[in-house]
Amino acid sequence: MTVAQPQRSAAMIASIADPGVRTTRAPFGDALVKAAEADQRIVGLAADLAKYTDMHVFARAFPDRFFQMGMAEQVMMAAAAGMAEVGQIPFAATYSVFATRRAYDFLCLDMAEPGLNVNIVAALPGLTTGYGPSHQATEDVAILRGMPGLTIVDPCDAVDIEQAVPQLAAAPGPSYTRLLRGAVPRILDDYDYSFELGKAKLVRPGDDAVFVSSGLMTMRGLLAAEQLAKRGIDVAVVHCATLKPFDEETVLAQIAGDRPVFTLENHSVIGGLFETVAAALARRGIGKKVVPIALPDEFLAAGALPTLHDRYGISTNAVTDRVREELSART
Repeated sequence: MTVAQPQRSAAMIASIADPGVRTTRAPFGDALVKAAEADQRIVGLAADLAKYTDMHVFARAFPDRFFQMGMAEQVMMAAAAGMAEVGQIPFAATYSVFATRRAYDFLCLDMAEPGLNVNIVAALPGLTTGYGPSHQATEDVAILRGMPGLTIVDPCDAVDIEQAVPQLAAAPGPSYTRLLRGAVPRILDDYDYSFELGKAKLVRPGDDAVFVSSGLMTMRGLLAAEQLAKRGIDVAVVHCATLKPFDEETVLAQIAGDRPVFTLENHSVIGGLFETVAAALARRGIGKKVVPIALPDEFLAAGALPTLHDRYGISTNAVTDRVREELSART
């Protein structure tokens, strides 16, 4: 493991780890190798992006079980479905924008409709690259939430990824994971936490406010909670690593009461975690304000990634400032 260093502002793709946060290199690739050592049915596929989805680690370890499909995401999806039909357990890797915008129909009809165990591993979810709308999958969860039978996982860090891979391999039906790649933060092993597919977890208790978060925003939420604690504001953090199926029971139990509630997500404010939580409240007839901290409903700019996180309100400091403003307005 390494420790994240201060980022150069010119980086279009930078580590998402805040300075001082430990990181692990390519946790998905190593976790997939470990799972494949225990289960010979596991195979890997990539659409010309093995190096950029950490699938290259698996390819080196199991060259006979790795399939490079080229720049043909739809073909990769169909091939993965065919492999699952004959008893293999495919993990297919590409960028989120390609898996969702370009190959939706293949994921839906070739995998979800027959209920096949195909695991889509999608890098660069949300605002994890500065290369503009062509690469920023800010709406991927919104696109996929309506697909019947699809599990959607949004891991916080290397701990989540390492524990999720074997559970995804063992679970029936297709899955879509918002992959964090490269130097991935490692923060959840500082807490009493373990990944459980389909379950939300209270990672940090707190009396003054509640964060309901997913993906890298759980890391930002935990770091923001530490900053807020220095100002006497005690914030709980509920991590939703699985976005679908959504663990309504746990989340609603944790946000009950008078504490202000914030949702934190690396996704558009449309169609993601915020609307999932709001819908769960509405279904139960619970009238409660939820403040979304999310990406805006617009195509985002290109630029240096740390600068963009500040600009669009998902950096640790931006989260801290937003909470203080909201709490001040309530007093």
